[in-house]
Amino acid sequence: MSVRSSTATAASVADSVWRPMARHLAEQLDADGDLHDPRWREALLEVPRHEFVPRYYLQEEKPPDRRPRRWIAHEPHDPDSTRRWLDLVYSPTTLVTELADYAGRGVQAPVSSSTKPDLMIRMLEALQVTDGHRVLEIGTGTGYNAALLTHRLGGDHMTSVDIDPDLISDARCRLDRLGYTPTLVAGDGAAGHADRAPYDRIIATCALSCVPLAWIDQLRPGGLALVHIEGPLGAGNLAALRRLPDRPAVEGRFLPWWGCFMRRRTAAGPTVDVPRPRRTTELPTTRTTDVDPAELDGGKGFPFLAQLYLPSGMYRAITLHDQTPVTELRAPDGSWCHITHEADADGLHGVREAGPTPLIERIEDAWHRWQNLGAPPWHEFGLTATATEHHVWYRDPHSGPRWELPVPRIPSPRQP
Repeated sequence: MSVRSSTATAASVADSVWRPMARHLAEQLDADGDLHDPRWREALLEVPRHEFVPRYYLQEEKPPDRRPRRWIAHEPHDPDSTRRWLDLVYSPTTLVTELADYAGRGVQAPVSSSTKPDLMIRMLEALQVTDGHRVLEIGTGTGYNAALLTHRLGGDHMTSVDIDPDLISDARCRLDRLGYTPTLVAGDGAAGHADRAPYDRIIATCALSCVPLAWIDQLRPGGLALVHIEGPLGAGNLAALRRLPDRPAVEGRFLPWWGCFMRRRTAAGPTVDVPRPRRTTELPTTRTTDVDPAELDGGKGFPFLAQLYLPSGMYRAITLHDQTPVTELRAPDGSWCHITHEADADGLHGVREAGPTPLIERIEDAWHRWQNLGAPPWHEFGLTATATEHHVWYRDPHSGPRWELPVPRIPSPRQP
């Protein structure tokens, strides 16, 4: 597991050093069009990000023996390493700050990070907070975002939840040292925190397959939730969802710019892989397709739309078959397909498939629908979520085309 001590604190970094760096970061975000609100600019200038990133982790260069790359901790211990540390902290860079063991695999994986400030500020501005708003944050992490929100709204109006008690303890120490006193809770973020509900805003810095019922219950009618919704292939984006005034449901559009987060954890400690579906043993058939499998890996909306045509519980990977790169898809019923990355002379990609569900046919249906819609940008899609249904829609939630989001519901019982 990672080391939790640090040799650098705010006491060892003079104001005359970090404040100009924070000002330069704010100016960069302003020039890039990420920062508009002077109140968030003030928060950036007053909250020392280095307090919340005492160390960061980088992967080593790929070793020649092809063993998994290790994560190496970097901490400031001399003038050169301190300068490198501060340069990264006060730049629009996501920094991995916590690792956990992959159960049974002998490797580690990131479980917490300090989100790149440009994305964080875009999200905070999209949250549209005003004085007096009560905010629930899901995913405390280092505590930096909680500090920004607390600086803006005050500790009485800010609640943050994280699954990892150690992260909560560390964040509380950092926030206390700076005089910030939000309510921090160690627990499953899917349950929210009913004791301080209702909330005017909910912001989640983790990816989810659906909107938990508890969040809908705890969000005030007219309130706004900013949630990263991710489908069964791992494609998704941030959606700004309003609580409807007349029923327990949220509705809204995906944001026009892309942002993503680590998947929500259901427990602290070692990370456990989701079991891969087993492939059927029946002999595969072969054919070709005009869909380039690279389209399933893009940041555009097509991978998200394609998921809506596939079963829940899908698995996707890029592997080698006869030394040729292929995209592999597997479904829980044993169906699978391989799509070759290299096209033939006619621009077609080879397909091998087996099982009861025609996976490539469904991908093709999604691709042709995507093309017929004009390859629309993210913000032309939206989501309506209730306790029993999640529907993605195009342009209009009532009259536009819509698809059911094929995901399992997150257990999230109502709290008294």
